[in-house]
Amino acid sequence: MPPELRGARASSGDELPPKCAVIEVHVPELKRLFNAIDPSPFRERDLDPKAEEFIVGWAKDLPRDAQLALLVHLDRPAGLPHEGSELREAIHEYFRQRAVATRRRLRELLRRGRTSLLIGIVFLAALIALGDFLAKHLRTGIAEIVRESLLIGGWVAMWKPLEVFLYDWWPIRNEARIYDRLATMPVQIKYMSDSPSQAWRSDWPATEPAKA
Repeated sequence: MPPELRGARASSGDELPPKCAVIEVHVPELKRLFNAIDPSPFRERDLDPKAEEFIVGWAKDLPRDAQLALLVHLDRPAGLPHEGSELREAIHEYFRQRAVATRRRLRELLRRGRTSLLIGIVFLAALIALGDFLAKHLRTGIAEIVRESLLIGGWVAMWKPLEVFLYDWWPIRNEARIYDRLATMPVQIKYMSDSPSQAWRSDWPATEPAKA
């Protein structure tokens, strides 16, 4: 074992602030946190969907003003000295990209909402004008029924843009804010074993040294 790897290290990565809200994950290997079928380099891989769901779900249950931190309980002994910082950078980059993608989705939703609102207003105005025209020229009970039906149809057309601006946008914004918090949280690895081991060589982010 190289000299820098000798000796047990209880933890690696960031110091956790004393009053932070800690999200705890237990894995046998660090690579279990990442999507195994993602062909990207280790440091650019997506998180495993179940790991992401667990971390995000825990974050959603915590107070909005709480400082988040991630504590990874790892079954194997310590490996490379920098694996704590490598893990932090990989997790931060993943959630930064998730925040960017979520805000892009929000902008697209609002763009569709504005387009739908314009179409809905024009459609509602046209139906109101048509209903008034029929009620004025036909002067029958059926004309009034048709007028009211057209008015109802016009307001039904307004439901989608109203749904966007009243209900759909703010959950996406809140999701982006959670990703922002996760993209800056301290990350620490807590090793569950102190026994010297070569298990780190087959785990993320280590690679097998080239042979001379």
